[in-house]
Amino acid sequence: MLPMKIEKVEIIRSAKRTKSVSARLRGDGVLEVRAPAKLPEKELEQVIAKLQQRIERRAEQASASGSDEALLARAHELNQELFGGRLQWNSILYVDNQSHCWGSCTSSLGTIRLSSRLRELPPWVRDYVLVHELAHLEEPNHSASFWSLCSRYPLTERARGYLMALDHLQGREGSDETC
Repeated sequence: MLPMKIEKVEIIRSAKRTKSVSARLRGDGVLEVRAPAKLPEKELEQVIAKLQQRIERRAEQASASGSDEALLARAHELNQELFGGRLQWNSILYVDNQSHCWGSCTSSLGTIRLSSRLRELPPWVRDYVLVHELAHLEEPNHSASFWSLCSRYPLTERARGYLMALDHLQGREGSDETC
């Protein structure tokens, strides 16, 4: 996850750049800013201040959405939107001990566990895995009716492809993307 505070700003000026300023927050807490060589210092300082605020705000939002409370709230939203609010569970949590699976559901106990690795992925991918596990509360297998429930989430196929590609890159060929 990205650091919430920017520790240092590194400015890289380029004569090839004429108008745009870009920035990225590196994993070491350094905000790397690329700017035109001729951009006045005062103007650059204003742009950096805005970029820094935006990046820190996004990091805070990502951190909040990575909490168990945010996950539970999102599960309630998806339950309402896609399942008419009829699903019930006892717990939904992120866990650190799922290195092979993206998620799991013990439907008999009403427990859903999502890999904490999902915190690093786009929210729409996490939502798919959550929908997948919620669907298991109603259909404990991967039957046609299970996939019909999953397909209510509009980005199902895209998210499955994303996870398959990620599994491939990480050497987990052939695994079911959620288990």
